[in-house]
Amino acid sequence: MLRGESSSDSPDASSRWSYHVFLSFRTEGDHIDFADNLRASLQRKGISTFRYDQQAERGDMIWEKVQEAIEKSVVAIVLLSENYASSSWCLDELRKILDLGKPVVPVFYDVDPSDVRHQRNSFFKAFKEHEIRSEEDKLKVPKWRESLKTVAGFSGCVSKNM
Repeated sequence: MLRGESSSDSPDASSRWSYHVFLSFRTEGDHIDFADNLRASLQRKGISTFRYDQQAERGDMIWEKVQEAIEKSVVAIVLLSENYASSSWCLDELRKILDLGKPVVPVFYDVDPSDVRHQRNSFFKAFKEHEIRSEEDKLKVPKWRESLKTVAGFSGCVSKNM
């Protein structure tokens, strides 16, 4: 069980929870080993973790499965890497997590939390590209920006790639 979690919040067949943790991260980049190790460490401690790239099967309605996993997770860990904001998928996940009021633990992987909060450097570039890429993304950008500002204000961990 997660610290501070009651036994009624523990995932099991009789509860509304299927996972302790929903792990949100960009599936491209040098942080993949970190995500793999984090998930494996959580699993070894008995903390069930959903990671869609490993659990979505070919042909599944992936977005529906991801939304269900977010809804059925106790907490979300958001691994904010340099290229996180370049993924509309990740930003949609983050928006869903926050809309549901899930507790969030941000992990700032090789990025400065203030760059996330103020959307500088790679985050600034990613939003400019979203605005150019598609009209649908352009309409979502203000909510995505708000989501990143919100999550950057939460207590979390800063991890530097050494």
